[in-house]
Amino acid sequence: MFFLIFTAVMGLLNLYLYRRFLRRQHLLPSKLGLGLALALMGGEILYAADRFFGFLPDSPTLIMLLGGCIGVTFMLFVIAVIYDLLRAVGSKGTTHFDPARRQSLRILFDAAFLLMAISYLWKGVHHGGKTPAIRRVTVPIPGLKTDKFTIVQWSDVHVGRTIKAPFVGDLVERTNALKPDLVAITGDLADLPANRAAADLAPIGQLQAPVCYVPGNHEYFHGVEDILAYLEMLGVKTLPNASLPIGGADPFLTVVGLNDLMGNRWGVRPPDWNQAFAGVDQSKPVVVLAHQPKCIEQTDHHRCDLMLSGHTHGGQIFPFGLLVMLAQPYLAGLHTHSNGQQIYVSRGTGYWGPPVRVLAPSEITLLTLVPA
Repeated sequence: MFFLIFTAVMGLLNLYLYRRFLRRQHLLPSKLGLGLALALMGGEILYAADRFFGFLPDSPTLIMLLGGCIGVTFMLFVIAVIYDLLRAVGSKGTTHFDPARRQSLRILFDAAFLLMAISYLWKGVHHGGKTPAIRRVTVPIPGLKTDKFTIVQWSDVHVGRTIKAPFVGDLVERTNALKPDLVAITGDLADLPANRAAADLAPIGQLQAPVCYVPGNHEYFHGVEDILAYLEMLGVKTLPNASLPIGGADPFLTVVGLNDLMGNRWGVRPPDWNQAFAGVDQSKPVVVLAHQPKCIEQTDHHRCDLMLSGHTHGGQIFPFGLLVMLAQPYLAGLHTHSNGQQIYVSRGTGYWGPPVRVLAPSEITLLTLVPA
């Protein structure tokens, strides 16, 4: 069903951008525009089919190119919509011009939009391949009984077909250089079954700080039980509806982990707030790890001074974030929710699908918790 819906949606997007943008270009031969739309559609069908059947060779470059077709289609579709609207408005304002002048204006208009499309695509590909930046955030926590406590957050790394061991090793090296008190991984770490992603996940075992982890929705697609077990072998403290007190015999902070909401659909490891908070001293600060930001809406009966989430990728390709916000209450950054509850939503440390990012840079987040 997903494959059929995906194919139908991409087909409609490609049809629109061809008929309303590529075919109308004075500077672009019609056959070239049609060939581009068909090539994009073919790449997208191969990419989606391979996600289900795995028939393509295990080539990061090939998968990156096919995934890139999705990003190019979406970005050209955005350009096509703007082009279509402005063309409709502009045609009404030039009716009194002579034909030669109207033709010249159309050519200039088309040239401007082709340049805009090329710039938009280049920016997306350039930023998609950049190393994640270190994003530093200070968070005041009421009742925190220490001068500061630092957490490095990874989210949505998507280790799999294109993100491999060198990328993870670089994340580990840069994280160790920050000397955090804790590393928190908030889901969508693996985008392949544990046995296929094991070698690429292995560098995580070299993190020098304690590491805790909760699954995201993508782990459920690839065998959440096996992924949890493998990460435990690497020395990661997995927190599926579980808690981790910080501070020895007299903890000053508790980290609580929740399973992802996808567990409700699959009937496997669903989120359970009561189980996660069992035995937690809620008179002291609590940091909750939950992959999807909308989990903050379920915290009414449990203490949550700070929730760390991801899932949104910050929209990954602007303006896709506007659609993400229809499903999630927060897109990226630090927010105060209610009753002093705070949430930080990571833009993601890797990417999913197209290796493209526009106005949503990837990040390694260094959060410094200080007394409020």
